[in-house]
Amino acid sequence: MISTLLFIATIFVGAYSSQVVAAASRAFISDINGKEQSVLTLPSELPRFKEAPAFRNGVECIPHERHRTRRRFGGGGGDALCDPFSVHIGMTLDGPYLRGSMAAILSIVQHSSCPENIVFHFLASSHQSALSETVRATFPYLRFHIYDFDEGLVKQRISSSIRRALEQPLNYARIYIADVLPRCVNRIIYLDSDIVVVDDIVKLWGMQLNGHAIGAPEYCHANFTKYFTDTFWNDDQYSPVFRGRRPCYFNTGVMVMDLAKWRQNRYTENLENWMEVQKAKRIYELGSLPPFLLVFAGDVEAIEHRWNQHGLGGDNLEGRCRRLHEGPVSLLHWSGKGKPWDRLDARTPCPLDSLWAPYDLAVASSTWTALNMQG
Repeated sequence: MISTLLFIATIFVGAYSSQVVAAASRAFISDINGKEQSVLTLPSELPRFKEAPAFRNGVECIPHERHRTRRRFGGGGGDALCDPFSVHIGMTLDGPYLRGSMAAILSIVQHSSCPENIVFHFLASSHQSALSETVRATFPYLRFHIYDFDEGLVKQRISSSIRRALEQPLNYARIYIADVLPRCVNRIIYLDSDIVVVDDIVKLWGMQLNGHAIGAPEYCHANFTKYFTDTFWNDDQYSPVFRGRRPCYFNTGVMVMDLAKWRQNRYTENLENWMEVQKAKRIYELGSLPPFLLVFAGDVEAIEHRWNQHGLGGDNLEGRCRRLHEGPVSLLHWSGKGKPWDRLDARTPCPLDSLWAPYDLAVASSTWTALNMQG
C-alpha cells in the first residue's frame, strides 16, 4: 500500500503546471529545474504558496451553481453556498496550520471526480481577508467562503490540556459549525488540517448516516476509560451517561455531519454543558475530543476505517513515527504531536511524511521537498 501511494505521489510531483496566472500580489521564483513559478506574497506571519493546478469536472458531473448562473463564487456567498448538487467540506484556517490546510485542499480536489462541485466552508478567527486572498490566489477556481469564528464563544470554557495546541479556541470551532454556516447547508464533511485525501471525496460524502447526527470511523478496541479521569468514573452523577450505549472511541478530525439533526437536537449546547462540567470537576485531560465522546459515543454511524488512517503524527507527548494500519487507505491523518511539514523542514521526517510532501504548496519548503522526493 505504501509503495502504491509513493508511486502516485511521485507522478503528482511532476504534474505541477508552470502556467502563471496574475492574481493578488505576486512574486516569481525558479524551482530546481529553473522554471519560474508564481508565488503569492503574504503578510510575514503567513506562509507563501505556489498556485495550484486547476482541476476540472468530468462530463459525468452534475453542473454546479457557478455553471448554472455564470456567477463568480470564489470567496463569495449567496445562493451558491446552498447548492444542493455540491459536496460541502468544513475546515478551519489559521497561520500555524495553514500549510496543512492548503495541502489538504489540493489533495481533495486532485483526487475528486467532480472537483468543481466541491464547496469549502472555512472558519477563521483572525486574518480573514489575508486568508481569503491566499486561498483565492492559490486555488483560483475553488468555490469557498470564509466565516468569522468568534473565539469568545468558547474561550472561557476551555480548560488546560496535555498539549497546548489542543487548547486553541479554533480547535473547538467544529462544535459551532452548524451554528456558523447558513441553515441551508444541512450536511457537511468536517476535516482537520493535518490530512490528505487519496480517494474521491464523493465516496465519503455519499455515506448514509441512518438517523445519526455524525458518521466517523469507530475504534471499539481502544481503552475507552483512559479518555476520562477517575473523578469522572467515580462520580455517580456523570459516569452513567454511557449507560445503555456501547461507547467506542472515534476521532473528530474526520466526520460526516447531519447539520439539520445537529441543530434540531441542540448538540452545541450539550457539548458546551460538558465543557462547563470540565471546568468545575476536571473530568478529562484532552481538548475537544472528550465532549464529543460524552455526547456521541455509541451513537455514531460507523464509517470504514480507510477514511481516517489517524495517529500518523505520533502520540501527544513525543510525536514518534507511526506505521499505517492494515487495510486500504482513502485518507491519511497526521493527528498527534508531530506534523509532516515541521518534520520535513527539520530534515527529520518520518517515512510516511513522504506521502504528504507532494501536496505541499509552501514556497519555503518546495526546493527541499522536491530534492527529497527525487532522492
